[in-house]
Amino acid sequence: MKLVNFTCVIIAVCFSFIGSAQSKSAKEDANFDYVVEQFADIRVLRYQIAGWDKLTLKEKQLVYYLTQAGNSGRDIMWDQHYKYNLKIRKALEKVYTTYKGDKTTDNWKKFQIYLKRVWFSNGIHHHYASDKIKPGFPKEYLNSLLKATKTKLDAKIVDILYNDADAKKVNLDESKGLLAGSAINFYDKGIEVKEVEDFYSKMKSPDAKKPYSYGLNSKLVRNAKGQLEEKVWKSGGMYGAAIDKITYWLEKAKSVAENQKQADALGLLISFYKTGDLKTWDDYNIAWLQATEGNIDYINGFIEVYNDPLGYRGSYEGVVQIKDFDMSAKMEVVSKNAQWFEDNSPLQPEHKKKNVVGVSYKTVVVAGESGDSSPSTPIGVNLPNADWIRAEYGSKSVSLGNIIDAYAKSAGKGKLLEFANDPEEIALAQKYGEIGDKLHTALHEVVGHASGQINDGVGTPKETLKSYASTLEEGRADLVGLYYLYNPKLQELGLVDDWKKVGMESYDSYIRNGLMTQLVRLELGANIEEAHMRNRQWVSGWVFEKGQKDNVIEKLTRNGKTYYNITNYEKLHELFGQLLREVQRIKSEGDFNAGKNLVENYGVKVDQKLHAEVLERNKQFTNAPYNGFVNPVLVPQMDAKGNIKDIIVTQPESFADQMLQYSKDYSFLPDEN
Repeated sequence: MKLVNFTCVIIAVCFSFIGSAQSKSAKEDANFDYVVEQFADIRVLRYQIAGWDKLTLKEKQLVYYLTQAGNSGRDIMWDQHYKYNLKIRKALEKVYTTYKGDKTTDNWKKFQIYLKRVWFSNGIHHHYASDKIKPGFPKEYLNSLLKATKTKLDAKIVDILYNDADAKKVNLDESKGLLAGSAINFYDKGIEVKEVEDFYSKMKSPDAKKPYSYGLNSKLVRNAKGQLEEKVWKSGGMYGAAIDKITYWLEKAKSVAENQKQADALGLLISFYKTGDLKTWDDYNIAWLQATEGNIDYINGFIEVYNDPLGYRGSYEGVVQIKDFDMSAKMEVVSKNAQWFEDNSPLQPEHKKKNVVGVSYKTVVVAGESGDSSPSTPIGVNLPNADWIRAEYGSKSVSLGNIIDAYAKSAGKGKLLEFANDPEEIALAQKYGEIGDKLHTALHEVVGHASGQINDGVGTPKETLKSYASTLEEGRADLVGLYYLYNPKLQELGLVDDWKKVGMESYDSYIRNGLMTQLVRLELGANIEEAHMRNRQWVSGWVFEKGQKDNVIEKLTRNGKTYYNITNYEKLHELFGQLLREVQRIKSEGDFNAGKNLVENYGVKVDQKLHAEVLERNKQFTNAPYNGFVNPVLVPQMDAKGNIKDIIVTQPESFADQMLQYSKDYSFLPDEN
């Protein structure tokens, strides 16, 4: 599970404060320029790789090979997002690089912005809202560009860019059909939800208590006989050309592994890619969990299932990370006390884990990201996702420290003054916002996702909670963090110097964001589709409603502006605990109806009057609501014999430079797969 990059909103509100030849050095620099550019609703940032020069040559090689492996699967993500994405990207990039006409016109400027939006989203659907991004220039102009550059793009695909076909990448509105209404390229058109459920209901794992992640690494298609079958993502199968490049670099990474456990895990990942075997995937995850020594770690594979409305198929992603020794030592105390947090949670006794095992937590320095993690990145990750592996072997949690720092250092301070209720709230945010945010990330990932257990005989959440599983799980983890952020145990453990004020600030910022400020990400009139946005609203909306009789959270209006004021933090803490208890019950018992009602009643619909107000108030701020990153470029330095003698870090000058370089270096798939 990943904690997505809503930190860019929270920090901005709380603090309100290609390897191209012209690349810059990426050494740690107090004057480092974090902002690359801004367009539409997006701001592109840079991040530094702190401590790079302290790594050994072998460690640098390991990082380099792992980032090359991650980038090699880039086009898998593009094709997963939509079946025509690769054709569209190649056509738009050809126009961009070869057009010789007038580049001073408004339409050309709009064309460039459109291409950048498509690059940022890894396709033609918005990376967060899931809506199709329509060009801001006429179809006739696009056709003229295609003609002028002798670029081929089927007229049917050109029409799709402008019409309402395939309007949502991931549709979660059941009335429109979870599959029929989704453009994601995980299922052949015409396949019905019940067919999918029936198909996988016939697949039985050898051990029912250790279910395989059926569907994780395949597309479900209808064959010539009209029967459903899987096109497995593996060497020799679907996406095989890119997967062969991934395994090529993983083999090199294995050759410079820091220790045997790390090498063994890489070997199993290579085997999984070559065979597509889901038992090997489980074996790999267990081995990866147990490879905790060393300074370098990574995430690679078909991981998160948020992009599948049915929760089966994993999106490709890669993250390469270096241990941040100072912060990891400070935060390790959270993982060491995971059992205390579980024992003292408000869950029903039968839903608590009696033995929380193998929870590790590190703050890391990101060295490269790809696929589902780039350009839009998570800020924290807890893996693996299989509940039975978590229960038996534990999990790894990481906080992406340099990503969080880049958000904070590139943010402004005006939004806090606009949306916070009073000077006390502002003062708390300025003093305790950063530590509160880092602790919530840690508690969400380490304690939250690792907590609780499913009752015997109850299926996996994707089977029982279906399209609501992701948002319920993210909300559950958020609630664990919220429950413990207002607890003296944090001060007892030496994590904070004033637990009450840290908790108060964290509650202020969560409610403010969940009920109000996150709405800047939506167009007026839209409902909430994205799982994390939904969970923040249903958590906030539920406690707001349940606390009304005691006036726990006041909704105030001053000078035509809305504010939320928490009057009773102790009572709000109790409400968070009550909701956590219920959400865990829903997961443990597989109560689909209760989960659906919670999400639909509190997490989907938007108060349109409030939304219009928030958008109007937000117009004064220039920072875009969505942030993402270019990646540093690792450049090998060779000796006379062709061996790597060092690897230096550079920064791309522009977003376009990196995107074009990626397309040049990592386009291994055909236009159709």
